[in-house]
Amino acid sequence: MKRISRTTLIFLGSIVAFTLVVQVLISLNVLSPFWNTILRQGAVMAIVSLGLNLIYGFNGQFSLGQWGFYAIGAYSAADITYRWTNDANSNGLTVLFFTVVLVGAAILILYRVFGKIRGVDPLSAFAIYLIAAIGLTALAVSIGNITAPGVNGLLKVLPANIANTVVYLLAVIIGGVLAAEVSFLFGLPVLTLGSDYFGIATLGFTIIVKVLLDNSDVMFGFVEMKGARGMIGIPKLTSWIWVMLFLILVLVITRNLLHSSYGRAIISVREDEIAAKAMGIDIGHYKTLTFVLGCLFAGLAGGLYAHINGFLHPDTFNFIKSFDPMIIVVFGGLGSVTGTIFAAFAWQLVLEGILRSILPPGFETWRYVVYPLLLLVMMLLKPNGLFGNYEIPYLRQVLPPKKSTEPKPAQTAKESL
Repeated sequence: MKRISRTTLIFLGSIVAFTLVVQVLISLNVLSPFWNTILRQGAVMAIVSLGLNLIYGFNGQFSLGQWGFYAIGAYSAADITYRWTNDANSNGLTVLFFTVVLVGAAILILYRVFGKIRGVDPLSAFAIYLIAAIGLTALAVSIGNITAPGVNGLLKVLPANIANTVVYLLAVIIGGVLAAEVSFLFGLPVLTLGSDYFGIATLGFTIIVKVLLDNSDVMFGFVEMKGARGMIGIPKLTSWIWVMLFLILVLVITRNLLHSSYGRAIISVREDEIAAKAMGIDIGHYKTLTFVLGCLFAGLAGGLYAHINGFLHPDTFNFIKSFDPMIIVVFGGLGSVTGTIFAAFAWQLVLEGILRSILPPGFETWRYVVYPLLLLVMMLLKPNGLFGNYEIPYLRQVLPPKKSTEPKPAQTAKESL
């Protein structure tokens, strides 16, 4: 049985202790609801930014699309829990569940098939994926509506708080997976673009999502989303414990991915695509893997965010806000997981907490002048970001011990005989 290393135990012990201490302070009302919300939003920003750091910091793809996938996760998760808590109907859950399962299965099957066929151009493949996704989504709507009454009955057998928690967790996970599947379809044609053009394309995707959300009640018939007026009535189910559990999960996945052979291939693409390709690394595969995983994190974060304030508005997801994760990643240090997490919490605490509290009444918006100045000074003093490439020991790559080439004493004695 493999032993857990000392650094892993120290890391897990420290983060569990931090989570519990904050939870005790919240329970004793030492931390006000305002600071409780700020901390939870800081953890959400850390999850989004870790996804972007994976895409940009470790794989070298300049992306401004995280906010669009964040919005997809937020609205899809909110719609599921809204229908359950306000209408006592689980059809949002069943329809989206069968959608992500059927479309996900189709993507995996087609990806394997196209992997064995040479000469299929990205646009042709994209068209086939898209037709399959639309057809299976229509099928999922029918299956979801048929199975919803049965799922309603099963959930109503459970105590109300447990049923709400089950629906909430499934909603957040489904929101994340849906964002990942959309990112795969979107990434098929645009991942072939160069880094700068890819950034513009992802920015365009964020703008498209914002426009669709503005018209979600009339264009798609989701009247509960209320379009540009904003969605209200979302249950506030994201506690400090839940958001930290998701952050730890994302952190462990990121760390284990980067320490694996997949991680080394991902970083090699960032360093030099031509050299990586010459070494036999499938550039397109690793770009797609990184992009989809980063967008999965954004979708999960969106689902968590939707259940913090109980309110969503399309303006929260406009393209100006899509620069926030990018600033956090650069501020913390490109390619530093430790720096990204620290910068995400610092961003939220300083911008929405400290500056909002200390600025005189009526001058709160001046915080949008103060923080760029702070960033400017920091970038002049530390152009590589606050943490550079530093990682705490748990996240640091530990190379295996070098095998000794010296013959063992017993072996030497045996050979001499």
